[in-house]
Amino acid sequence: MAYIEPAPIKDKENPLESMMERFNIAAEKLGLSEEVYNVLKNPAKQVIVSLPITMDNGKIKVFEGIRVIHSNILGPAKGGIRFAPDVHIDEVRALAAWMTWKCAVVDIPYGGGKGGVRCNPREMSPGEIERLMRAYTLAMIDVFGPDKDIPAPDMGTGPKEMAWLMDEYSKAKGTTVNAVVTGKPLVLGGSLGRTEATGRGVMVSALAAMEKLKINPFQATCAVQGFGNVGSWAAALLEERGLKVISVSDISGAYYNAGGINIQEAIAYRNSNNGVLEGFAGAEKLTDPSELLELKVDVLVPAAVEDVITKKNVDKINARLIVEGANGPTSFNADKIINDKGIMVVPDILANAGGVTVSYFEWVQNRLGYKWTAERVNRRSDRIMKEAFDQVYKTSVKHEVPMRIAAYIVAIDKVAQTYQFRGGF
Repeated sequence: MAYIEPAPIKDKENPLESMMERFNIAAEKLGLSEEVYNVLKNPAKQVIVSLPITMDNGKIKVFEGIRVIHSNILGPAKGGIRFAPDVHIDEVRALAAWMTWKCAVVDIPYGGGKGGVRCNPREMSPGEIERLMRAYTLAMIDVFGPDKDIPAPDMGTGPKEMAWLMDEYSKAKGTTVNAVVTGKPLVLGGSLGRTEATGRGVMVSALAAMEKLKINPFQATCAVQGFGNVGSWAAALLEERGLKVISVSDISGAYYNAGGINIQEAIAYRNSNNGVLEGFAGAEKLTDPSELLELKVDVLVPAAVEDVITKKNVDKINARLIVEGANGPTSFNADKIINDKGIMVVPDILANAGGVTVSYFEWVQNRLGYKWTAERVNRRSDRIMKEAFDQVYKTSVKHEVPMRIAAYIVAIDKVAQTYQFRGGF
């Protein structure tokens, strides 16, 4: 199923500004030179295109498409394509930069990119979405490439859309190019383990943090905001490891069961109910979906969209540990209050990097022409996520900074050193 999460909350803070505030703190801690600072804070390329599409009613509608490459210092850019009604350039620039830091944190040879098309896929037919994806691919034909910029699914897109992208790109190049995109169906060169990879990385990060906080997973409670690909897999895998998931939410609302929600039943119900939890009998529906964020739990996993924890509601957060499954779910203005409350946060650029890690594995397999087993994929991604967590934790202790700033320090230092070794541009 396509990866569609709840729409962003109204009046959200600018995600680009939140990213830059954290970038600035880490850059100051590192003593970054002005030259490197200016290179790393600015995107390398920004492309905006108009996409005229013939709709099913015969009328032509023009959509706006965006692709931002933040950095290609470490290697080709990597990042998803978002189909959503509120896509805008600042959001895409922030997400592209986050991808740069995310790839650097887990030490894979990619830079950061991100794309988006302003549309509402829930109001479009499969044929309209296919025509839109193919038009977007052709418009970006000189941007994409297995050695240049490798897209992937994001909100509102999934394996089917990536198959159309690969097909359109391959037709333009006159040969099958599997490695131009990741997140593809298995038969087209997709990787085993990719679907659950981001949620699995959230689970590995959560368990690593719980070990530091001495939280017993078999006595721990958890709430997961967002029940799309990332949230549902994170919830299922955390439940497997002993946690009691007492609340989950999706676009239809938030659901609560003090005795624990049976996640496999919830997933099965969602899959049979047009992708939503509305009417799920295994939990009661909360009056206000935002109540999920304020529950007294050991672990809170915001796995929906950016800026759901802000200065407006941060005082009400009661979790001991926040593990960010979504990109940018916590605004910069909420960071200090969270830190003052003693809540550990495993930041997005670390916690949800399992997805890009297995995307990298998919690209490697495509280049090799050889498939790995699911066991090999999971073992290697778990090792990378655990090693990345340990490095960020050590950096946090060394610099006496929260995990979020420590992750930025690790990432920016790696990119800055690479830039300096390459001798500038």
